[in-house]
Amino acid sequence: MSARDAILKRLRERTDGPLSAPESDFSVVTQRGWSLDERLDRFERCITSVHGEVVHTDRASWTEALARVLADKGIRRLALGREHLVAVEARQALADAEVELVDVDRDIEGWQREQFERVDAGLTSTRGAIAETGSLWLWPTPDEPRLISLVPPIHVAVLDADTVEDTFFDVVERHGWASGMPTNALLISGPSKTADIEQTLAYGVHGPRELVVIVRHDQASARDGS
Repeated sequence: MSARDAILKRLRERTDGPLSAPESDFSVVTQRGWSLDERLDRFERCITSVHGEVVHTDRASWTEALARVLADKGIRRLALGREHLVAVEARQALADAEVELVDVDRDIEGWQREQFERVDAGLTSTRGAIAETGSLWLWPTPDEPRLISLVPPIHVAVLDADTVEDTFFDVVERHGWASGMPTNALLISGPSKTADIEQTLAYGVHGPRELVVIVRHDQASARDGS
């Protein structure tokens, strides 16, 4: 029995009325995936439902959107890498801005106190996102260590619109994890929370209190508000 037939069988057994497919079985039951716009809409709906923020912009002007986010949130010290193109472009754009750029390619023991007490936000790239769950996925490196998305009170993540996949399975399949499972992959589904029932009270306890996702679109498909 195929996976599709097995899902349909379970659904028929559990409903007395017309077939109603759970969203998690969407692509199997309908035999198609979401369109790019559908993926983006679902991703944004999921991540904003847990107080994440989404800013849409085109690729050419994403650093202007970043500068606005930093100004709006009063960020004066931003931690970021050096090698990834996101960090390179951000450093160039913010060279003359009133924002101190904090280097993260240092021995953690040498700047641990500074990182916890004097950094306002961390900037990272992302490898993509998952529409079904509203999750980002990152692959931390020495240039973009895990701590810059975990320790500062604000995490600014840069996401390319065309890297959003339908499901986690699609991420695994697209990137060949079956033949080489990454040891450092990281899923992020919103700002810090220790329990859904205490979201507002618990922000900042085990991670950033705010998450801002800057979604970069091709020029022709950038959404209003960029």
